[in-house]
Amino acid sequence: MNTGKTARLDRIGTGDKYLIVPMDHGITMGAVQGLKDIESTIDGVTRGGADAVLTQKGIAPRVHPNKNGKGFIVHLNASTTIGPDEQDKRLTGTVEEAVRAGADAVSFHINVGSNYEPKQIEELSRVTDDAERLGMPVLAMAYARGPGVDSTDPESLGHAVRLAEEVGADLVKTGYSGDAESFEHVVESTRLPVVIAGGSKGTDRQTVEAVRGVMDAGGAGVSMGRSIFQHEDPEAIARAVSAVIHDDATTEEALQRAGLALA
Repeated sequence: MNTGKTARLDRIGTGDKYLIVPMDHGITMGAVQGLKDIESTIDGVTRGGADAVLTQKGIAPRVHPNKNGKGFIVHLNASTTIGPDEQDKRLTGTVEEAVRAGADAVSFHINVGSNYEPKQIEELSRVTDDAERLGMPVLAMAYARGPGVDSTDPESLGHAVRLAEEVGADLVKTGYSGDAESFEHVVESTRLPVVIAGGSKGTDRQTVEAVRGVMDAGGAGVSMGRSIFQHEDPEAIARAVSAVIHDDATTEEALQRAGLALA
């Protein structure tokens, strides 16, 4: 790994642990709760302990003044919920454009097992090649998704994260299998740091318990969007998640520290 890539990885994590808050959902879902005033949301989650935020390239001017010195990741593909097929992610940017936008890393989404997997493998491979030349880390969002694919199956998730390593990613995000014991297989399937997606917003306890589970399994943290940016208090839930990832807090300790209900 070259010096530039190492330095940039340090900007999006803390001690090889990661609390990333993706907010690229505006292109996918529209200006949903938490994204209309994205400036306030970015300020809140980074004050709460997020190591980095993630958006599409066009939002960069709204990110930099509000991220409190934390990292910035530019996402390079997308689809919409109102389009013909949400799994058909198309390129929205390049590594060079991300550099111009002031990014510390880039990310790319691939649906392993979908009809679009072959093209997305090719595109992710080109992204990792471009990123290597420019010293830019790549976060691969590698999900197990497609006809007949169980998106929480540890074997399928393990395959997805291994694919990310095989094509040259530096960090990988995937779905959660549901418990620490089964997620150990996913973590052991790759040498890359593994972080989990948040999925749909649950209760505070459910959110923090999932984070505790991935850390107990040997994971490296989370890349958690709606569960954080759509929370009634994004700063507080970010503080709770950060306590688990960075301070090894229990679920109860994390909720108490953030002033959230224990129920």
